[in-house]
Amino acid sequence: METAVLLIQCADQKGIVAKISDFAFRHDANIIASDQHSTDPANGRFFLRLEFCFDPLASPPKLLEERFAALARTFNGATWRMHYASKPDRMGILVSKQDHCLFDILYRWKIGELHAEIPLVISNHQDVAEEVTRHGIPFMFLPVQPENKTVQEKQVLSLVNRTTDFLVLARYMQILSDDFVTAYPGEIINIHHSFLPSFKGANPYRQAFKRGVKIIGATAHYVTSDLDEGPIIEQAVERVSHRDNVDTLKRKGRNLETVALANAIRAQLEHRIIRYENKTVVFE
Repeated sequence: METAVLLIQCADQKGIVAKISDFAFRHDANIIASDQHSTDPANGRFFLRLEFCFDPLASPPKLLEERFAALARTFNGATWRMHYASKPDRMGILVSKQDHCLFDILYRWKIGELHAEIPLVISNHQDVAEEVTRHGIPFMFLPVQPENKTVQEKQVLSLVNRTTDFLVLARYMQILSDDFVTAYPGEIINIHHSFLPSFKGANPYRQAFKRGVKIIGATAHYVTSDLDEGPIIEQAVERVSHRDNVDTLKRKGRNLETVALANAIRAQLEHRIIRYENKTVVFE
């Protein structure tokens, strides 16, 4: 048996769940989990995540998708994707010197918490090379300077374009150009060390300290052409006080960054996220 996840969004209307459930029944599929959301039952947008198992010999995935495509055309403005457990996503990782998010990802991947393939890790520094190769993952060192940034991005893109399904910026301290974001076919997940939309850009912990905040946070979001403006996937927060300084904010923040990023990656790998406008629907 094969396990699949269907993600679909369309204009809301009566009978969507019934029609999709009937489709699963007619293909002898067993629904494992189903979750849905509507922005406005009267005139809104409908979102559905359906997890089911089926016999791929009786209903080959290609045929299943062709038949579902015919059904989806009966829904107004439908977009959908089908994912299969037997084909785990390929996750590429970009990182700089700060290694806490990368090491947390590698540990969770090693113990089987993150069901993914990691075809490569790319860095503009060599500091994490030993740890990456120790996990049996190819490590690519591509240094970047202002004068070679365009060339370096093209090198990165050539490595990840066909070998990965999505990218994770695990504290990759380089701003990706609009050309890169547009050219890469998959999603790009970034971890920003603040509770967005507060304290965008550089040195957010110092910004937070100067403002005397009582809560700090970390935000995992999709990368878009606008810096730190992409759809938010996951956020984590912790209370702080007047006794904290920039260093203690950074220490507390590192924990938040690893948790928020890991939760976002898990949601991506389990296909629990649907993007809509500049927001996300993240099914639990």
